[in-house]
Amino acid sequence: MTVVSPDNRRTRRGFPPGFAWGTATAAYQIEGAVTEGGRTPSIWDTFSHTPGKVANGDTGDIALDHYRRFREDVRLMADLGLTSYRFSISWPRVQPTGRGPAAERGLDFYRELVDELLAHGITPVATLYHWDLPQELETPPIGGSAAGGWPSRDTAYRFADYAGLAAEALGDRVSTWTTLNEPWCSAFLGYGAGVHAPGRTDPADALRAAHHLNLGHGLAVGALRAALPAAAQLAVSLNLHVVRPLSERPEDLEAVRRIDAVGNRIWTGPMLKGRYDEDLLQDTAHLVDWDALVHEGDLAEISRPIDLLGLNYYNPTVVSASAPGQALPRDDGHGGGTASPWPGAEDVAFHRANDDLTAMDWPIDPTGLSDCLLAMHREFGLPLLVSENGAAFHDTVAPDGSVHDPERTAYLRGHLDAVADAIAAGADVRGYYLWSLLDNFEWAYGYDKRFGIVHVDYDTLVRTPKSSAHWYAGVIRRGGLD
Repeated sequence: MTVVSPDNRRTRRGFPPGFAWGTATAAYQIEGAVTEGGRTPSIWDTFSHTPGKVANGDTGDIALDHYRRFREDVRLMADLGLTSYRFSISWPRVQPTGRGPAAERGLDFYRELVDELLAHGITPVATLYHWDLPQELETPPIGGSAAGGWPSRDTAYRFADYAGLAAEALGDRVSTWTTLNEPWCSAFLGYGAGVHAPGRTDPADALRAAHHLNLGHGLAVGALRAALPAAAQLAVSLNLHVVRPLSERPEDLEAVRRIDAVGNRIWTGPMLKGRYDEDLLQDTAHLVDWDALVHEGDLAEISRPIDLLGLNYYNPTVVSASAPGQALPRDDGHGGGTASPWPGAEDVAFHRANDDLTAMDWPIDPTGLSDCLLAMHREFGLPLLVSENGAAFHDTVAPDGSVHDPERTAYLRGHLDAVADAIAAGADVRGYYLWSLLDNFEWAYGYDKRFGIVHVDYDTLVRTPKSSAHWYAGVIRRGGLD
């Protein structure tokens, strides 16, 4: 997607009435308490306990102990003036092993969390899947069927059952639901590159996982509609890649097309148009038999209407064709694995957009956010959420205990300005969810990367709002940017 952002900057930039000012988190990254209430292991429990998979051997066993400290964390949100909070529900906490009835103790935790949010005037937004697949759905016990996970069609049906259980328990309290968070990462980092759980490196399985994540989304939308009040708002959160060519050479434009196909249109096509684009099918036909993979009725199921489209944005993607015989270090910002997360486009070369980098070595370019919002607005016309946006930096604690992070404040200012640009150009953006509320377990990077606007001392678990948190509180209080 390539869109020229308008230059609509003003001295004072307001946002629409009712705009949701939020933050976002994920269950495995913050909750801890991995054996409480009957919770069983997820694929991330297994992956993080596998030597060499996560930096420093870190795990989410304790994480931030949010399971026990959630009231303290909600008070932090209230102090900042947040109007909304996007959290994820741990599937193995609610439905241990991914099958059977719900675990009431697991549901009670989310009931209490939501009640606490509502008591402080904070609107809860629930995400059903932020990567913590129950391990028994990935690798059944001895004597069970072969390894499954998202490459198995059955997982999509198990996900719909879980969605129904969560909606029946929380639907009287939660009115906005997201089915999947970043299914691209689930499919292609988990089953293609192997740098995320479950750590498999099979491009065919990655594509099968993508289709079954799409199917799981559609089936979950059906289950949610059946269980929730008619006014409930349903969404999906996609990390769409803002793909730009290194040059205008035809071969570089072709590289853009290929990455756009497997990075973006593999989701937006079936979910929002009811089809897989023909070029995507041709690019990957040597890896999977799409006719056998996509059953009759699947696309109608996947394309059930949703109310909101969530977009997660961190940086643009610059690509080019590779020269014959060129070695390709995979500098695409998605970890250092040797296997590719781009099935059918493994030979595309990636380049940094610029050298203004976060601690993740991701380039800082807010124009990509306005480009993405405008492209989705023009193509699909759906109300939009910025469901994740933020940055990791090397934060330090001052002798007085404060944490001053001007780089993050500048990052957030630039990206909120980009959201305002998109709104001024006509995009219907309903909210912004900063990633993240708290420093946390950053997946394969362990605790080395800090994305939070609240600093966490991992030894004591003491929370300290950073200067960026105070700045964000001021934006919320004013309802916009100065």
